Amino acid sequence: MRFFVRYMERMIIGYDAKRAFCNGTGLGNYSRGVIAGAVESGEVEAVLYTPYAKSRYEHWTEGLPHTRVKMPQGWWKCEPSLWRTLAKAQEVEEDGVQIYHGLSQELPLGLPKKTIKMVTVHDLIAWRYPQYFSPFDRAIYRKKMRYACRVADVVVAISEQTKQDLVELMEVPEEKIKVVYQTCDSMFWNMENENLNIEAAHEKYHLPDKYIVCVGTIEERKNQLCAIRAIQRLPEEIGLVIVGRPRGKYGQEALREANDRIRIVTHADFADFPAIYRGSLASVYISRFEGFGIPVLESMCCDTPVVTSGVSSMPEAGGEAALYANPDDDAAVAEHLLRLATNEAFRQECIEKGRIQKKRFAPERVAQDMIEVYRSFGTI
Repeated sequence: MRFFVRYMERMIIGYDAKRAFCNGTGLGNYSRGVIAGAVESGEVEAVLYTPYAKSRYEHWTEGLPHTRVKMPQGWWKCEPSLWRTLAKAQEVEEDGVQIYHGLSQELPLGLPKKTIKMVTVHDLIAWRYPQYFSPFDRAIYRKKMRYACRVADVVVAISEQTKQDLVELMEVPEEKIKVVYQTCDSMFWNMENENLNIEAAHEKYHLPDKYIVCVGTIEERKNQLCAIRAIQRLPEEIGLVIVGRPRGKYGQEALREANDRIRIVTHADFADFPAIYRGSLASVYISRFEGFGIPVLESMCCDTPVVTSGVSSMPEAGGEAALYANPDDDAAVAEHLLRLATNEAFRQECIEKGRIQKKRFAPERVAQDMIEVYRSFGTI
C-alpha cells in the first residue's frame, strides 16, 4: 500500500525524542543525529515529543531550525511515561503530524490512522541473547517491538544484520524494511588536530604512554575480558584502557582486573573520547553481537585502526579497514594488535582504509538516505 501526503513546503514529522533529551550516547546520539539531519535539510519540520528532559540535554535543540518541542502538560506531568505511551497520540493529530517516527524500537498506542508510522529497530538482542536480560525486561522489549513492527508502515533497520534478524526472528515482511545506516556523533566528524588535546586527556585520565583503547559498557556481550586476556600477550609497555561503565557481575569482574597495565575509566567525559581514541595505538571492540557497532566507526573517524569481531554487523561497519577475529579467540586479537603496535607502515595502511570506509556513514549521506525514506511516502 502506498501513502501520499499533501504537498507542503515542509513535511511535518513527529519524533519520539525521549532518548534525544535524556541519553548521552547510543540511542541519544542516534536520535539527535536523525532529527538534526532532517531539519537541517530544509525539507522537514520536526515536532519532538519527550516526557521530560535531563538538564544536560534540555537545550540541545537551540539553533536547530523548524523544530517544536512538546512535553506533557497539566496532570500528565505526574504520569510522563503514560503520556509517552498513550496520551500524546491525540496531540500528534492536533499538531498536524504526517509521519510519526519512533527512533528507539517502539511506537505509542493509538496513533491516528491517517498518520504514517515509522519505527527504527537497532537490534534484536533480546531474541538472540535473551540471557542478557531479566525476564521482565525481555518481555517488555519483545512486546513493544512486536507491536511497533506490526503497526508500522515502514521499519527502518540500522544495518543489513538487523534487517536479516527482523525477517528471520520476527517474520517482518522484507519489503516493509528499509536499511538506513547510522552515523556517530558530529564531534567525530569535525575534529581539527589543533583542537584535540591528547596530552590533556592523558593527564586527566592517567593514561599509559602506549595503550590500546576499548570503548563500551562493560558487560558480558561487549566481551571486554577477551581484550584483557589479549593484552597479556603483548609487550608489557603496552597497556589497555577500557572506557565504559560496569554493568552487573561481569562489569565488577572486569573492574577487579584493573592494575598498572589495565586502566578502566568509568566516567570519561564524552567530549574527550576523540582525544582518547587518537592517542591510542589501536582500538579493540570484540563484542559478541551488535546492531551496528558505533565504536568501530568512531575509531575510523579518529584515525585509529580497529580490531573487532568478525560477526553480526561489525564487518558492515568496518569493511576492509578493520581487522577481524573470533570474539572467543584472544590469541588472534592479540596478534592483530601486536602487528598494529609494531608495524607503523601497516598501521598507516589501515588508517587510510578507515578514511575511505567511514565516508559510507558520513552524517550528510545518512541524513539524505533517511530523507529519501520520508520522500517515498509522497512529495515534500
